[in-house]
Amino acid sequence: MSENRLGIADHGLIGDLRSCALVGTDGTIDWFCAPRFDSPSVFGAILDGDRGGSWRLAPTRGVTRSHQFYFPDTAVLITRFLTPNGVAEVHDFMPVMAKADDHYRQRLVRRVSGVRGKIDLQMRLDARPDYARQSCSAKPLGDGVLITGEGVRMGLTASTALTVDDDNPDNAVVCADIQLTRGDTALFVLEMLDGDDEPSADAVDVTDALLDATTSFWRDWLSQSRYVGRWREMVHRSAITLKLLTHEPTGAIIAAPTTSIPERIGGERNWDYRYVWMRDAGFSMYALLRLGFIDEARSFTRWLSERLGHERDGDQGLGPLRVLYNIDGNLPDKEVELDHLSGHRDSTPVRVGNAAVNQLQLDIYGELIDSVYLFNKYGPGISDDAWRDVVEVVDWVMDNWDRDDAGMWELRGEKRAFTTSRLMCWVALERTIRIARQRGLPGDIVAWSKTRDEIYDRIMTRCYSAARESFTQTEDGDELDAGVLLMPMVKFLSPADPKFLSTLRAIERELITDSLVFRYDPTSDGLDGEEGTFSICSFWYVEALTRAGRLDDAQLALEKMFTYANHVGLYAEQVSATGEQVGNFPQAFTHLALISAAINLDRALN
Repeated sequence: MSENRLGIADHGLIGDLRSCALVGTDGTIDWFCAPRFDSPSVFGAILDGDRGGSWRLAPTRGVTRSHQFYFPDTAVLITRFLTPNGVAEVHDFMPVMAKADDHYRQRLVRRVSGVRGKIDLQMRLDARPDYARQSCSAKPLGDGVLITGEGVRMGLTASTALTVDDDNPDNAVVCADIQLTRGDTALFVLEMLDGDDEPSADAVDVTDALLDATTSFWRDWLSQSRYVGRWREMVHRSAITLKLLTHEPTGAIIAAPTTSIPERIGGERNWDYRYVWMRDAGFSMYALLRLGFIDEARSFTRWLSERLGHERDGDQGLGPLRVLYNIDGNLPDKEVELDHLSGHRDSTPVRVGNAAVNQLQLDIYGELIDSVYLFNKYGPGISDDAWRDVVEVVDWVMDNWDRDDAGMWELRGEKRAFTTSRLMCWVALERTIRIARQRGLPGDIVAWSKTRDEIYDRIMTRCYSAARESFTQTEDGDELDAGVLLMPMVKFLSPADPKFLSTLRAIERELITDSLVFRYDPTSDGLDGEEGTFSICSFWYVEALTRAGRLDDAQLALEKMFTYANHVGLYAEQVSATGEQVGNFPQAFTHLALISAAINLDRALN
């Protein structure tokens, strides 16, 4: 059994708009992929505490408590250690100097300071590249150490003496012992190097300048936010998290920076989320535009528009779009299992790649075209080429909307006629009609309207159960699905419609426990084991209550959801029966739903 020291929620997130690192409350960086989110891991101890590799910086003994928090309005993370002999702080960040920085070099910076008393600390860097399938060698070089391995070249520079422990024939480890009193500081800078590059001679000397520039970057960026509501701290932390999950060079927004964090400890629901999901598109666009981040919305729209109308694997009948893409807009690598890793808290398998790319999920067309509609409405508008691609996509939707598919929850069992798939196909057509009428753009509005109305009638007649007094998960079915909470949010039904209100009551009876929402009955998805409540559905519930006029209930549910955030305001995908966060972390979808729920409840309360 490997030793995974911490739960997934016991981490803060740092990043440089190209990749992210997770920093545990014990001072360990135990997840970092370089140079991109979807690159193989360099530190992967979160998936195997023995073999995965990590970078630890912490007191050698006697820690009574540790606290973690962000420097206000930034992505600079502070971990404070309290010991009987003294107090020390570690400041962790990945420098971001400026937007589209021409002099960008990827760095992890760790700065430890003595706050009170005298404290002994140890730094231990154990890099294990390629998901711990490769080893590293290390040799002293100038004021630092050059660390090399298969596909990895890094330089570690420090303000204190470094030693190389190469007693382990499989992997060299770099160490340092430090003693700090009040006011003392030790600096460590890990640089990702290309080709024959050497570590920067001034890496330590410029650390203060890097910290100042990074702090200024985040505060300047956040100053664009238009949100001035009741839950500023939670909304702005979610906005920073969403920005951290954005790949600046391409504009892509990934679902989460991790892979194979289990949805249930010991279970098999372990997936790779380091990709861009089409499903996130509309929700991302809504959050970015409502908060005032026009540049990010424009960049993501450009990335999305490049996916429109480009058929891939056409013989499989999957249509002109795929469920997910890598950062570059290509199909991800084949899903494989890494048998040499024991998994987070011994939850196997560990997977890289995601086989959901080969599924038919019809709802993605509604989410994508809704994002185009939002950008056209609140942004500068779409181009003629993009519009023609939208028309091509919608023509395909008209011919294929009534097919069975895997649904928005990516079920790996039998395909079904999911209500949410029908719903979002309706959205695709309805938003296309709106764009055409708003802009006077060419298209067969009569045909689009006819199919839109046909989908509406199908949902109202075959996806609503009079016996259950609820919309159901599938046509002619009787199981419930929290995805139908989206109906008033996408303007399919009035939130005061009796059928929606009775659906809301049914979901409250069967899928909700103390404001936490299960997305469906998990025993119906073809996988073993139970899963937790889905945090995005919990925020959808808040928004459904808001739109239904139950503002006191909505505010209570939102405040309860805030208590399930981790210590620095981050959310994983799910919350377990014991209140523990589970699933990949942090989850963009959850933070997007938080932003939307807070904005709309604020507006209703005002």
